[in-house]
Amino acid sequence: MTNGDIWRGVLAVVALSPLPGCARYRAAPLAETAATLAPPDMTIVSADAGRIDRPCLAPQSIDWSKPLTPDALAIVAVLENPDLKAQRARLGVADAQAFAARLLPDPSVQGNFDKLLAGPDMFDAFGGQLAIDLAQLRTARVTRQGGAASSRQVRLDLAWAEWQTAGQARLQGVRIVALTRQLAIARAGDAAAAALFAATSRAGSRGDVSGADVDTRRQAALDASAKARTIENDLATARGEIDRLLGLPPGVALLLAPPPEPAAPPETAILVAQALARRLDLAALRAGYGAAEAAVHKAVLDQFPNLSLSIASGRDTSGNTTLGPAVGFTLPLWNRNRGGIATATATRAQLKAEYEARVFQTRADIAAAAEGLETARRQRSALLTQMPAIRGIAAQSALAARRGDVSPATAATAEQAARDRELILSQLDQQIAENTIALELLSGGPSQGWTR
Repeated sequence: MTNGDIWRGVLAVVALSPLPGCARYRAAPLAETAATLAPPDMTIVSADAGRIDRPCLAPQSIDWSKPLTPDALAIVAVLENPDLKAQRARLGVADAQAFAARLLPDPSVQGNFDKLLAGPDMFDAFGGQLAIDLAQLRTARVTRQGGAASSRQVRLDLAWAEWQTAGQARLQGVRIVALTRQLAIARAGDAAAAALFAATSRAGSRGDVSGADVDTRRQAALDASAKARTIENDLATARGEIDRLLGLPPGVALLLAPPPEPAAPPETAILVAQALARRLDLAALRAGYGAAEAAVHKAVLDQFPNLSLSIASGRDTSGNTTLGPAVGFTLPLWNRNRGGIATATATRAQLKAEYEARVFQTRADIAAAAEGLETARRQRSALLTQMPAIRGIAAQSALAARRGDVSPATAATAEQAARDRELILSQLDQQIAENTIALELLSGGPSQGWTR
C-alpha cells in the first residue's frame, strides 16, 4: 500500500466517522383539520389540573359536573388555550438555540491530491490540513450567556402569557355570572314595562289617559327591551370568549360558580412595589436586556482579528514530506466590526427604553385601576344604604295598589325603580370583581399575596 493510499484511507475515515451519530430527517405532516379542532379530553384535563405546577396557580381537582370556580377556569385556560400551546412549542426553539450556543465549533479538514502527468519526478503529490476557528472559542462564553438569557426571556414571556390568560378566564367567568343575574333583572323589567305599556295603550284608546302618557310608557318599554338585548348580547360575547380561552368548541355550556368576595387592595405604592418584584413580563425584559448585554460584548470581541489555526502535512512530486502549522487572521483596518457594535449598542439602548416605558406604564395602570376600584366600592356602599328605602317604597306601593289606594302604574313605576337600582348594584359588583382581577394581573400575583 502506498502513502497515497494511506492518506486517502485516513481522509475517508475522518469524513465518515461522525455519520453514525448524525440526526436523521423525519417528516412531521400537519394534522387534519378535524383532529386539530377536537375538544379536549375532560378526564385528562382534570388529571393535569391536579398536577399543575405554576407560581400563581394551586393544583386542584376539577369536576365538570359541578360549577367551576374562577380558579378552576384559570387552570383549564392555562392547560388548554391554543395560543399558549403554540407559545410552549416556541419554548422548544429557544431551548434548542441555547443548546446550540453551548456547542464548540467543529474543526475543518481539507485534503488534496495531484496526479503526476509528466516531468522528471516519480511521485504523485498529496496533502491534508486540519484547522479550527479560534474566534468562536474566544466568544464562546458570551455566546452561551446570550443564549441562556434569551431562553430565560422566552420562558418568562410564556409564564406571563399564562398568567394573563388565566386572569382573562377568571374575568370572563365573573362577567358571565354577573351578566346572567343582570339579564334576569332586565328581562323582568322588560316584561313589566311591556305589560304597563299595553295597559296604558288600552286606557289611552278609551280616553282614560292622555297620548303623552302612552308615549312615555312606549319609550319606557323600548328602553327596557333595548337594555335586556344589550345585556343578552354581552352575555353571548362573554360565553364565546371563555370557550375560546379554554380551547372549547363554540356553544359549550359551562356551569360556573359565583366568585368569592373580592379582597380590598392595599395602597397603590405597595401594589407598584409588588409589581416591580413579581411581574414576569418585567423579568422577561430584564432577561432580554441581559441577552443584549451579551450581544454587545460579543460584538466588541468580534472587532479583534479573527484567528484560525491549522496543521498541514503533504508530499510533493519529488517525494519530500512536510508538516507544519499555519495561522490566519483578518486584518482589522477599515471595518473592525463597527457596524455590528453600533447595532448591538443601539439594540441595548432600545431595550432599556422599552423596559423603562413598561415600568412607567405599570405604575400608571395600577394607579388608574386602583382609583376605579375605589370609586366603584364607594358608589356601591352609597347605593347599599339607599336600597332598603327603595325596596320599602316598592313593597308599599305594591300593597297600596292592591288596596286601591294608588294606581297600578304608580306601583309598577316604583317596582321598576327598585329593579333599576338592583341592576346598577349588580353592575357595580361586576365592576369591583373585574377591577380586582385587573389589579391582580397588573401587580403580578393573586390577591392572596397582597399585604396591608
